Amino acid sequence: MAALGMVGQKAWAQTAPPARGDLVVLAAGSLRRAMTELAAAFEQATPGQRVRLVFGASGLLLERIRYGERADVFASANMEHPQALVADGEARDVRPFARNELCALVAPGLAVDSQSLVEKMLDVRIKLGTSTPKADPSGDYAWTMFERIEQQGHAGAFRALSGKALQLTGGPTSPPPPVDRNVYAALVADGQADIFVTYCTNARQALSEQPRLQVVAVPAAINVSASYGIAVTKRAPPAAEAFADFVLGAAGQALLARQGFSPP
Repeated sequence: MAALGMVGQKAWAQTAPPARGDLVVLAAGSLRRAMTELAAAFEQATPGQRVRLVFGASGLLLERIRYGERADVFASANMEHPQALVADGEARDVRPFARNELCALVAPGLAVDSQSLVEKMLDVRIKLGTSTPKADPSGDYAWTMFERIEQQGHAGAFRALSGKALQLTGGPTSPPPPVDRNVYAALVADGQADIFVTYCTNARQALSEQPRLQVVAVPAAINVSASYGIAVTKRAPPAAEAFADFVLGAAGQALLARQGFSPP
């Protein structure tokens, strides 16, 4: 994790300090749209409270917190990263608050469905995109999916898929996502990947921007269910616990459901 740590340290040094009284929430990039709406709803329900959101790959955010960047709330795309904060003595506990699954975002015109997805991914002519394992849980989930493909009788599939996968997002050296475009829509529409394995919520948001793209369901036997965890740090103000409760409450869960997330 040393390389990730150095990136985290650099990112912390470049981050402007939050205003006094702001609640600082570090959240997985796949939560950008949902968490932005959650923060606005919480501010409306809590007059005078401002929420400052910082988005990134969960593994990189963990390292930024470890290097001293302030985080009152950490909303991760897995349970392991916030649990690491608990193990470090920096957070109180971790609560699951949402679930996600993997989908395949597919380039226009490429003939592929759920039944042929594995065959297409293994095709040496197909550019396969993923996020970056260890830095971003989405990449870890993709690698687990590759393992399950091999376990389903495709000998050598894990080595072939992990070897060819283009780790295009979520890594320490990945270019920042475009401000005004879904990064997965941009990568597939621009031809950098023919098939991109990502969260279903990401894929559906990409489709809303680029209707010519395709979203293909990953077969249940090889899919991975991602459990998202939220933790409040020990030095956080009381508003942080209130925000976590809001996310887990009826209004927060309804908003997450509208963005395509499943309940924990």
